Amino acid sequence: MSVNEENVWYGGPEPTNLTEGTGSLGALCLKRLKEQGDAIKLIDGLTSEEVSAKQLYERSVHLANCLTHFGIKSGNKVGMCSENRTEFAYVLFGTLCVGATFAPLNTTYGEREIHHALSLSKPKIVFASPTTIDKILRVTVKHSSVEVVVVFGEKNGINDTTVIDFKTFCNKANAARNFECQPEDVFENVSLILLSSGTTGQPKGVMITQYNIMIGLHQHYQQTRLLEDEQVSHHINMGVIPWFHAFGCHSLIGLMINKATYVFLPKFEEVSFLRCIETYKTNTIFMVPPLMVFLAKSPIVSEYDTSSIKVIWCGAAPLSKEVEDAVKCRIGVPIVRQGYGMTEGSLAFTGQTDLNHKSGSVGTLRTGVWGRVIDVDTGNNLKAFEKGELLFKGSCLMKGYIGDVEATKNTIDEDGWIHTGDIGYYDNDGELFVVDRLKELIKYNGFQVPPAEIEALLLQHPHVRDAGVIGILDDKVGELPFAFIVKQQPSDVTEKDIIKFVAERSSPAKRLHGGVKFVKEIPKNPSGKILRRELRNLYTNMTSKL
Repeated sequence: MSVNEENVWYGGPEPTNLTEGTGSLGALCLKRLKEQGDAIKLIDGLTSEEVSAKQLYERSVHLANCLTHFGIKSGNKVGMCSENRTEFAYVLFGTLCVGATFAPLNTTYGEREIHHALSLSKPKIVFASPTTIDKILRVTVKHSSVEVVVVFGEKNGINDTTVIDFKTFCNKANAARNFECQPEDVFENVSLILLSSGTTGQPKGVMITQYNIMIGLHQHYQQTRLLEDEQVSHHINMGVIPWFHAFGCHSLIGLMINKATYVFLPKFEEVSFLRCIETYKTNTIFMVPPLMVFLAKSPIVSEYDTSSIKVIWCGAAPLSKEVEDAVKCRIGVPIVRQGYGMTEGSLAFTGQTDLNHKSGSVGTLRTGVWGRVIDVDTGNNLKAFEKGELLFKGSCLMKGYIGDVEATKNTIDEDGWIHTGDIGYYDNDGELFVVDRLKELIKYNGFQVPPAEIEALLLQHPHVRDAGVIGILDDKVGELPFAFIVKQQPSDVTEKDIIKFVAERSSPAKRLHGGVKFVKEIPKNPSGKILRRELRNLYTNMTSKL
């Protein structure tokens, strides 16, 4: 970690041969899996099913052959809408093997959001779980790009001829033991399209290249390796973070490629979560702040043995010092580490290490990453301890937003720096502290919620004349969407009516969990932009009188 005379920080050079001579990410994945033999890689925390590296290799190869049989090749897109399950991993790695692009969907998306996501990625094939298949079929019928839908488990009376069950799909190709991954331009081939919300409009499709993932794998290995000698000899990881999320998807790939076991659950459920920690003696856990609050405060935690936990990695949203200290004190975990990043940066720009983990920091720059802090008004670089907007550059940056050149240019400038919209500073040791953000995104349970999207939906209500949405602080989930509404007159619409209207048309993260308040007008500047700071002040004044 170094800083030059222009106050540009650098995390150090990255390796020169991340492909290990394999020619593609898919080939690298197969090589690493083959090297691990019978080592257990995946454990389903609900069913106790175990998958070894050898089995994951064989099933990924078989999926690659099946995808090829259905005409999937480099450049094609493969969609997925499923909770965490072993088939998710098989399809993901099979897709990487053929050089195609894996495009997962948030399982909580409503039909409107799924339609938008499919319009971006245009997959030829979509995989769905039994819990998501109905809404997937109601949307895919509108998309000519989708040639086949594959449902995990049985069809259960589905008569649609474009739908086949997973077993039938797998039987369409011979169970070959090998698959020849073709060489790819790892800097250009897009491996993932992950959905990320901007400050306006609907989610954007973030294109993550093979090389983006490769540098992330190296960075992940570097950080976990530092913990092995003193605390962990073999990482038995536990996670409930959805694999369709950037944090979850990158973690899944990293843990399968590097030496580790991953105990997973399809969703967070208190008893199952704690039981898995106790049963499998998990020593490393991927967490988000709401789960940390659970560990710190829930009385049920004391009923289970959590002494095996040695390392907690926490991301997706800021973790307060108070919650971190409470977890350490309660369960005795010696190491809690945070990082900072975004989907557009292949997950993480910084991470805490054994040498750099001051309370409240998000660590130092990872290898291959440059960072600087600029004055919001002048654009000039700032010195240590001076607060400004955070900018980053490096090979971890996305290729761009799919189908949106303008949005890409607005995010990554002509010199290759990504503008995060977050406010922070570096200290003299190069540790980064994030203190605020310029962006208007609401952080709900690790998901980014754009207020403008909720506002646009609210304005579709016949009794809503105007609307302004902000996030209000919440200890458990970060922020809750809260709406100020100007009614059409006359109107007898109630706050409950508005909350129900949004809930019926949005995924859980975008619902008005914070509530609704009717007002006479929404404060705006002369150009018509909503003044959210004034809305926050209005909310503060309103609650202080209660």
